[in-house]
Amino acid sequence: MAHATPQSDQESATKSPPEDHVPSKESQLKDFISTLPAREGWSQPLIQYKNYWFRRQMLEKILLVQDTYKPRADDIILATQPKCGTTWLKALAFTITNRSRYSFADHPLLTRHPQHVVPFIEIRSLGMDHTEVETLPSPRLLATHMPMSMLPPDTSSQGCRIVYLCRHPKDTLVSRLHYENKVVKGYNLSMDSAFSMFCEGFSPYGPFWDHCREYWEESLARPNNVLFLKYEEIMSNPVQAVRDLAKFLGVPLTEEEESSGVAEEVVKLCSFETLTSLQVNQVGGVARGNKVYLDNSVFFRKGKVGDWTNHMSQEMGEKLDHIVQQKLQGCGLVF
Repeated sequence: MAHATPQSDQESATKSPPEDHVPSKESQLKDFISTLPAREGWSQPLIQYKNYWFRRQMLEKILLVQDTYKPRADDIILATQPKCGTTWLKALAFTITNRSRYSFADHPLLTRHPQHVVPFIEIRSLGMDHTEVETLPSPRLLATHMPMSMLPPDTSSQGCRIVYLCRHPKDTLVSRLHYENKVVKGYNLSMDSAFSMFCEGFSPYGPFWDHCREYWEESLARPNNVLFLKYEEIMSNPVQAVRDLAKFLGVPLTEEEESSGVAEEVVKLCSFETLTSLQVNQVGGVARGNKVYLDNSVFFRKGKVGDWTNHMSQEMGEKLDHIVQQKLQGCGLVF
């Protein structure tokens, strides 16, 4: 007696084999990142990629924008390491480049957080994807925490203007520690632990010195396209810093603006005292996606130079100074 072919066999005989499933770009990146070195110590584990350390979600975004961010010749990119004056630089650059559009009495910064008016290339706002910046009209004012070496090569070939702001490493570390402990509820990283990791070059977007050195050397090679600034120097003479920024960004102050005190008005509007007193910077927050929501106030702490003396010993300060000096030896950059 002949046996009937099972229904499943008949179907398989008449159906073509299914197409191979092609994983999404995001899925491929997650798989790739899972093969990279990881280390714990900060509020979230950090992943090492090309000598730099990143939070997993941030590295995914950085790798995504390698393909999706298309630099334009008139792009202006504000580059910083976290906790080095990013919010202040955003406020200054936005006010300088848009001063013909807005009056100081009715300025967007009076009702909008500086983090909202200048989008990051690699950090998405809630509800936006990694192609968000491509929809913006030219000229674009953008921000990044990425090392110079991780910006798309066209950033240089297109001649984008880059403003890099660095800060003394000791104050940067103190600000980083306070930020980590404030953002992550119940997390309490000690200064000793943070100091030890920072000195090893193990910190978000670290090593600190490599990040600075890349932009410093690029500013020496291409001074018309890359401006290297120090937080402490802006603090000591903010009016001159506004003039220098305006000139570099292609919108120098006119004689009339000089005589009417426009530079001083920019400084006043963007000052720590003004920004921290505004309601928009005291309440609400900045959505980062991935269930990350940062209080607006977390972007402002003290903004002072030399506050490290209140949080670490003189011996620790001297040790970090020595390490940074050694790491930057020969390039001409000093703190």
